Amino acid sequence: MVPEPVSVTAPALRGPRLLRQCWCDVAFLHWAVAPDAVAGLLPPGVRPDVLDGRTYVGLVPFRMVDTGFAVGPALPRTGTFLETNVRLYSVDGTGRRGVVFLSLDADRAAVVAAARTVLGLPYRWTRMSYAVDGDVRRYAARLRCPGRGTSRVAVRVGEPVPDGPLERFLTARWGLHVARFGRTWYLPTTHRPWPLRGAELLELDDGLLAAAGLGDLAARPPDHVAFSDGVAAAFGLPVDAATPRRPSG
Repeated sequence: MVPEPVSVTAPALRGPRLLRQCWCDVAFLHWAVAPDAVAGLLPPGVRPDVLDGRTYVGLVPFRMVDTGFAVGPALPRTGTFLETNVRLYSVDGTGRRGVVFLSLDADRAAVVAAARTVLGLPYRWTRMSYAVDGDVRRYAARLRCPGRGTSRVAVRVGEPVPDGPLERFLTARWGLHVARFGRTWYLPTTHRPWPLRGAELLELDDGLLAAAGLGDLAARPPDHVAFSDGVAAAFGLPVDAATPRRPSG
């Protein structure tokens, strides 16, 4: 099936909401790659999504803030933490576009255990730090298993940037694909469009891409760098990725 058009507006979530959280101080680093180079890393039933014949690998460090259930207060202490994820961009057989996480590193052990157990997401408990120095943002991660990888990223944040085709392709993603219980599931999300700002890469010393099976990709500069102050997001209930989304209305 032909992928659904890239939309800057999230489809309405159907049914009850599962979780809510805020993604803050987000650095987006992206590398363009051939789709065949990453196709084998995706779960069954999804393929690399492409723009102008290329797909993208993302390294995305940020702050997760005020995670909680659909109603009630945010989870105390464990609801706010640091995260860095390595991601690919996917489309399933029904045409739904999404994200596939190859790794997610967080500095809260309880979050890692819950996300791995309930959703099957590849979270790892990692030592992490975040620092602000004027318009410079610095992120660091060190896996707790020796020799498994570290990451250091620093960017200088600039002015707002226009919403172009590449920015929409990378950020207008309204769900994630994950393999769980012998099937591939689509977990829908909703949030307002990302308010993007330009960013200059000052430092990149990363082993997380290689640990995720992406070789020496981090040895070359990323093809696209951006920053966002963040958005508030909500998750719906997962659906089988083979089930088409019902039309709105």
